[in-house]
Amino acid sequence: MAASPAPMKAPPKPTWEPKAQESPYPWLRPTIRIRLTLLYGGMFLIAGILLLSIIYMLAAQALNVGSDLPFQIESGQVTSHVCDLPTKASPDTFNAAMNACVNRQREHALDSLLNRSLLALVGLSVIAFAFGYAMAGRVLSPLGRITRTARRVVGTDLTRRIELDGPDDELKELADTFDEMLDRLERAFTAQQRFVGNASHELRTPLAINRTLLEVHLSDPEAPPELHQLGRTLLATNERSEQLVEGLLLLARSDNQIIERKPVDMAEVADRAIDQTRAEAAGKGVEVRGERASAVVQGNGVLLERIALNLVQNAVRYNVAEAGWVEVTTEFQHGQALLTVSNTGPVVPAYEIDNLFEPFRRLRTERTGSDKGVGLGLSIARSVARAHGGRIIAEPREGGGLVMRVTLPV
Repeated sequence: MAASPAPMKAPPKPTWEPKAQESPYPWLRPTIRIRLTLLYGGMFLIAGILLLSIIYMLAAQALNVGSDLPFQIESGQVTSHVCDLPTKASPDTFNAAMNACVNRQREHALDSLLNRSLLALVGLSVIAFAFGYAMAGRVLSPLGRITRTARRVVGTDLTRRIELDGPDDELKELADTFDEMLDRLERAFTAQQRFVGNASHELRTPLAINRTLLEVHLSDPEAPPELHQLGRTLLATNERSEQLVEGLLLLARSDNQIIERKPVDMAEVADRAIDQTRAEAAGKGVEVRGERASAVVQGNGVLLERIALNLVQNAVRYNVAEAGWVEVTTEFQHGQALLTVSNTGPVVPAYEIDNLFEPFRRLRTERTGSDKGVGLGLSIARSVARAHGGRIIAEPREGGGLVMRVTLPV
């Protein structure tokens, strides 16, 4: 008898609110285009009506509408209080004088109308620009709100939401889409943090147990030499695995912005890193030197110390066999704290510099075993520098070796 088919599973529930269906009458939506069209059209209409009204009043004033004529007939003669008319002259001369008087009055009226119209136009332009600026700010205020929220999100504050109110226009749609994206990012970020915490526990615990068991067996004086040698080899492998796990977890954490910041002196950080590597440097015959001036930044002291430690360790380990040196300096330059680590060593081609900052990458090797580290030192240093708003730059040194410069904002 044939087996019955497995029941179909229900489709997964969406993790975000589905978008509302669009209106069957999109032309009725108060979109930004319609609002701006109505706004600018209304402003143009109002400005035109005002300008026509002002010009009409100015023209009426210039033509002296409603006032008495500039000519009067007194005692059978034409006189004027505006023009000087001859009292005794031929008709032609008298008519020419009247025409000249009328022309002068017309020119005066036109000049007055032009000057006052220009003043009215300037005044209306100032009012129109001020009103347009205010209205543009009101229309574009949702964009400013979206921008401010995005800047806060850059600081890993994924709980921020725009929650824009108002008409259902393009800006409202953009804000809602941005909020949906933030919901998904927050869930992904929370899942990543949870995974890092779980991985930290699940990976550290068996490695710690293995190290304890190996140390117990190595402490047994009756164990044969072969077992001691095997135990030391396994212990070194276990230690390397622990370093790899710690490096991966630190790399995952340091990819985020540092929220809690405290004053940290980079000179003190560099001194601690040098103290931790001094024994290794002495064993390899590498001289550690350099002057370190005070350079205080705002950041996480543990992570900043890891930058200095990784750079100094790499400078000591990847050095020349004889007469090698490592120079570590700190200074305050152009409003930023500068940590510089330079060393002697093999010649590094300029085209391979970027590869050094990739995880598990070394010079001319990739994902290969080495007693010098796990290949995460420079990746962690760059990630921590970026999390503090800084950067790290590597340059080949003439004669061999590298010059590492870390700049951090104060």
